Amino acid sequence: MDGRRVPAAGAVVHDATGRLLLVRRGRAPQAGRWTLPGGRVEPGESPAAAAAREVAEETGIVVEVGREWLVLERPGPDGVVFEIHDFVADVVGGELRAGDDAADAGWFTAAEMAELPLTTDLFAILTRADLLPRS
Repeated sequence: MDGRRVPAAGAVVHDATGRLLLVRRGRAPQAGRWTLPGGRVEPGESPAAAAAREVAEETGIVVEVGREWLVLERPGPDGVVFEIHDFVADVVGGELRAGDDAADAGWFTAAEMAELPLTTDLFAILTRADLLPRS
């Protein structure tokens, strides 16, 4: 890795009632804000595998990763650019608990999300993709 571009992956996960799985970031960038679970892609790992691993590490939820719905770039510290691959995933097991670098984790409706401090543009991006909570 050249230290400038960092591959990352995350997932949109809805529960059986349509709520969206979010984590509160425990570290920079945007510490304290709520976002989709995700993180860095490890060497030799596919973005889809990284998304599934990160969801499990951060939330305790086990998912099956489906289609990739978004690739976007976000600036990070020291000139780093995160290339984020986001997928749609389905719950296949696990039990909700915050872990790894997530300060908290939970299931949220769209109305609840509107009251949360979310990461930059998250609500608008999910709205355009028709991936907001369905409940």
